[in-house]
Formats: sequence, C-alpha cells, structure tokens
Amino acid sequence: MDWNHYRFHTVWALPVPPRRAYAVLERAEEYPLWWPQVRAVERVDDITAVITIRSLLPYDMAFTARETRRDPGAGVLEIAMSGDMEGWARWTLTGTAHGCRARYDQEVEVNKPLLRRLAVPGRPFFRANHRFMMRSGRQGLAAYLEAV
Repeated sequence: MDWNHYRFHTVWALPVPPRRAYAVLERAEEYPLWWPQVRAVERVDDITAVITIRSLLPYDMAFTARETRRDPGAGVLEIAMSGDMEGWARWTLTGTAHGCRARYDQEVEVNKPLLRRLAVPGRPFFRANHRFMMRSGRQGLAAYLEAV
C-alpha cells in the first residue's frame, strides 16, 4: 500500500438546482468567501490558480490547480493538481427532487515532506482532517447559496 496515496469521495445534498450550484463552484477564487479552510486562491490565468488550504491540523497545503474539464451541460468541473498534492479532483452535479447532488471525487499523492514522513501514523488524522474540511465546505456552501 502506498501510504501517501489518497482517494476521497464526498456527496453533498444542496437545496438548489445544479446550474446554480455549478455557477458558484466554477468560481474557485470565491471559495474563501464560503469555505473557511480554503485560505487563498490566487489566479495565475483563466484556467490556473494557486490554492492554499488548511483544516484542523496545523499545516497548510498549497497546490496549483489547472482546469482540465469545464462542462456546465454535464455538470462537471475537473482540475489537475500539482504541488503539495499531485493528482486530480472533480465535481459532478446532478439534479434531485429537492435540489442537487454535488459529488466530489479526488485522487492525490501527497508530496509535502512532513506529511510523507508521518504517512503511516498520521493517515487516520489526515483522513479525519479531510472529512472535517468537506463537512465545513458543505455547510459554508449551503449558507452561501441561501444568502445570495
């Protein structure tokens, strides 16, 4: 097993149509407005940004996100990631009777030296840290969608 390889899958139920959630999720530079763990998003160009995140554990993660797919019709946003994490992440939005389902999939290899050294004993904490970040993101997005 590669202790520095992670696969994450999260589903958020949101009380808005998919196109409305998509319109917010495609504006990564606004994530810090509603997602507390997304500390900074610095645009490099139209499809690339440097993103800094920090959840409960006392370390920042910075990575370059490059858009690889933007398909509003299919409800898909996908990025390639490099830096402290190498891999990809994808949002897929589908309609439901009460709004939409936002599915987040991510597959990454951790490159940050400290996290690599702590891979085996830290893995459960790193996964819990990610779960907290995703739960907080869902709450933040739901509140943001309600306010705008």
